Amino acid sequence: MRDVLLDVLAGQPEAVVVDVGGLEFGEPAVAAGVMRDVRRETTFWPAAQLTLCDARGGRWRGSGWALQPDCGRAFDELGEPRSDRRIALDLEPEVSAARRCREVITAACARWERDELAEPACIVVTELVNNAVAHAKTSMVVLIATVGDGVSVAVRDRSTVTPSYPGTPVAPTAAGGRGMLLIDATAGRWGSLPLADGKVVWALLGDAGSISGQLRG
Repeated sequence: MRDVLLDVLAGQPEAVVVDVGGLEFGEPAVAAGVMRDVRRETTFWPAAQLTLCDARGGRWRGSGWALQPDCGRAFDELGEPRSDRRIALDLEPEVSAARRCREVITAACARWERDELAEPACIVVTELVNNAVAHAKTSMVVLIATVGDGVSVAVRDRSTVTPSYPGTPVAPTAAGGRGMLLIDATAGRWGSLPLADGKVVWALLGDAGSISGQLRG
């Protein structure tokens, strides 16, 4: 269940509604714990609105998900989707991929009235995409979206190797390792989401404290 949900969330949907009304399980606390872990792993990215639908709502208390007795009420509560605030680019591991992403991000930030985030978002997406090209060497999906007052940038590839970042400056003689240092210095918050068939590496541009408060609210 966790793997399926993370795979869905890796596509950066605006919301996820899960009908668990017919799900039977022996240990409710374990099932609620799985859902709680999924929410924790995806709190900041993709930051989708998560809703469980079950007339037996008490079984899911403590999961952190919004609870509704049925899907109809869940969709009424969510309202109309805003598909104009999310972009997905399917790209091959080619050197031109980062340039294409920068063009799209610059145009999107202007359209979303977040021009001040275009430059840092372009810096981050260049590093994320170039890392995927150089190391993952697989096809990728680049996801760009508004999150609160900020912008999120993420790259999903098919490599299960997650990025490492020691949190210390890279030696001048080192051949690499500066990409994640630059992302850490530029983004308000970043991280990686391991998946069954790869990973997502994501970053939030904007004031991290403000975005965190909006997501918790």
